[in-house]
This record gives sequence, C-alpha cells and structure tokens, in this order.
Amino acid sequence: MSDVDILGTHRCFGGRQLFCRHDSTEIGLPMRFGLFLPPQMSASCSLLMFLSGLTCTEETFAIKSGAQRTAAELGIALLMPDTSPRGAEVPGEADAWDFGVGAGFYLDATREPWSRHWRMDSYLVRELLPLVIATHGINPAQIAICGHSMGGHGALTLALRHPGQFASVSAFAPIAAPSRSPWGRKAFTNYLGDDPATWTQHDATELMRRQRAPPYAQGILIDQGMADQYVSEQLYPEAFEAACRDVQQPLTLRRHEGYDHGYYFISTFIEDHLRFHHFQLSAHASG
Repeated sequence: MSDVDILGTHRCFGGRQLFCRHDSTEIGLPMRFGLFLPPQMSASCSLLMFLSGLTCTEETFAIKSGAQRTAAELGIALLMPDTSPRGAEVPGEADAWDFGVGAGFYLDATREPWSRHWRMDSYLVRELLPLVIATHGINPAQIAICGHSMGGHGALTLALRHPGQFASVSAFAPIAAPSRSPWGRKAFTNYLGDDPATWTQHDATELMRRQRAPPYAQGILIDQGMADQYVSEQLYPEAFEAACRDVQQPLTLRRHEGYDHGYYFISTFIEDHLRFHHFQLSAHASG
C-alpha cells in the first residue's frame, strides 16, 4: 500500500492478515491498523470495519475473534483500526484504562488538550477508509461496520452520523446510551466539555431518536450477553431498543443467557454477524 508500512503479514485461511502503520494527517501521529484480505480479493470485494473496545489495539480482534475463517469464505475484507492515538504525550493520557490511550471513543474531541490528536471520527471516515478502499479496490458501496463495547458505540454512532457511508451495521454489547454511562460521561466531559447537549451528537440512542425515517430499513443486529457485568450500569441496550421502536427502525437485539462481555462471547457469534453483513451488502448491491 502506498505510504503504508506493512509491519507484519500472515497467511490466514487462504488470505492474508496484515498489520500496518501510516502517518495520519487527521490524527497528526502514526496510526496502526489490521487488515485481512480474503483469498478472492477483487474490485467488487466488500469490507467490514470492526471497532474494538476499551484498552484494545489493532491486533485484538484479529487475534481473538476467529473472524477470518468466515470472512475468507464470504470474500469480505476486514479492517481493524487502533482504538486511539498513541504517543501524543498529552499529560494524563495513560493514567486511566477507560480514558485517553486505548479509549478514543471514535469521536473528534473539541476540548483541549485532546482536540489536536483525538480525532477518531474524522480519521476513520475521511482518511483510513478512503485509503484502504483506494489501495485495494474495495467497492465503496459495500462497506459495513461493527464493533464491541466502546467500539459498538462507535459503530452505531458512525453509522448514524454518516448517512450513506455504511450499508450495514451491527454491534456486540455496545455502550448504547453513553450519556447515561459512567464510561461515556467521563469520556464526553473530557473530550467534548460539560454541556450534555453536545454529547447527544455522539450518543447512539439520542441519534436514533432524531431520525425521521428508519436509517437501516433492512435492520440492525446487536448481540448482548446477559452475564455481562457491565450491561445494567454501562451499556443500556434497552434504551437503544426503545429508540429504534419509536422510529420504527428494525432491530434484532439478541440477549444471550450466560455470556459475558469478552471475546469468548464475540467469537461465538461473529460468524452470525459476518453472514448478516454479507446478506445486507448483497441485498444493497442488488437493490
């Protein structure tokens, strides 16, 4: 890839798992990402961008999810960005596991000192996706998005904030109403300021409530483990479910007894998500 350093490449289910680094204009720092290229790469190939959760890196989903097997079968490329800028040397950036490094919350910060580098929304939509699409001939009309926890928040909010960018969206245990969540309130206060009115621009539940028509008429898929220690205090899936119901947005919210918040849960159901996106993207292409 032009202007991208390939740090590692691994043969995987007939395709290639890459780990890459490039100098980001939006972030103003080097950024890393993972990229799985299925064996049948072509100009019509679709792509799923997966956004990981708090403390994760570009390697977490690639190593733990087992997604490459089904992605190779279906011919879906997988893009796995890092979860925040690194090396900015902002005071306090690594003091907490749920804020700063590894916790970019997939938004553009507006509050100093975070606003210079913490620009994950613009980085993903304006820079990283166009870079990968252009260098690998991905079909720009065949882009899906998924994420877990903080990344589930990111997947839902980016899908709602950028109409037409993503043809399909799903999530695992998303922070679905971050304005109510301790994780979300901490991030929003520091990145965006003290006015809760500004937070609603990055809150999936509030964004869905503002829709005048269902933005994803073919449906949204969310999986939630009911043994998840964060479900009642941090995630609020029922709030997003109610917002979807109010605007008649089709939503499949699957509640799984006994499953927790981690990658055993994700690896169990990732095939379902890939097949969901493959169906959605195929329908989008034919429609």
